[in-house]
Amino acid sequence: MERSQGNGADGVAMVRVAGLRREFPRAGGTITAVDDVTFDVRSGEVYGLLGPNGAGKTTTLRMILGLLEPTAGLAEVGGLRTDRSPQEVKAQIGLVSAGAGLYQWLPSRELLEFFGDLFGCPPPLVAQRIERLADLFELWPFLDQRCATLSTGQKQRVNLARALIHDPPVMLLDEPTRGLDVIGSKVIFDYVKHLRSRGKAVIVCTHRLDEAQRLCDRFGLLHQGRLVLEGTLDQLREATGCETLTDMFLSLLVPKPRRSEPTP
Repeated sequence: MERSQGNGADGVAMVRVAGLRREFPRAGGTITAVDDVTFDVRSGEVYGLLGPNGAGKTTTLRMILGLLEPTAGLAEVGGLRTDRSPQEVKAQIGLVSAGAGLYQWLPSRELLEFFGDLFGCPPPLVAQRIERLADLFELWPFLDQRCATLSTGQKQRVNLARALIHDPPVMLLDEPTRGLDVIGSKVIFDYVKHLRSRGKAVIVCTHRLDEAQRLCDRFGLLHQGRLVLEGTLDQLREATGCETLTDMFLSLLVPKPRRSEPTP
């Protein structure tokens, strides 16, 4: 197990990505999904990893989670290399994904108890956290109902609580508002504010740039696997001359028409 010095509390990044690259084989060669990506995220910071579908966002998250080994470069969480200590890294991360399902036949309480046990939390501690999370996400009316009987919004709240049951220092949110209505999206916004207030290092991975502009402190704009811009909103505005993230992407990614030469 290899650990670097420091942690987020003393100014060192909780998540560090350096020269990350991932290639996949295809007929006649390889395709590069992530190409020399470098960024870091500190405790109490919300970092937006943004880009259109196919930009390399989810592949980057999978390497941070230790689910996918980089072709080159490295990712660290809490000083641990994700390719060398994947199990220890997973214990430090909470994942919220639009595609993450719940065990339909388990009541919400038992599901939270299961995930607490999975991460090695003592049962009395899990019980305390369930009470606190039930208060935070208003789970009490359906805490003992099977997940199969819950509405979409109720399932969303249980999923958010599940990601926090082991109180991880790092949170990854992969397209968290996909398929949600305005009320469901507001729950996500409130959730991110809560994570920030608790000092979590948060990565929000989304292609919905208007929402990211409301959620994040700093941004990394991915295009075709490369990090083409990074910084705070004010820094990006100064660098691009654009007001919104959407306009920044359009100015960077849409080829400008050539001016025709004057006729002699």
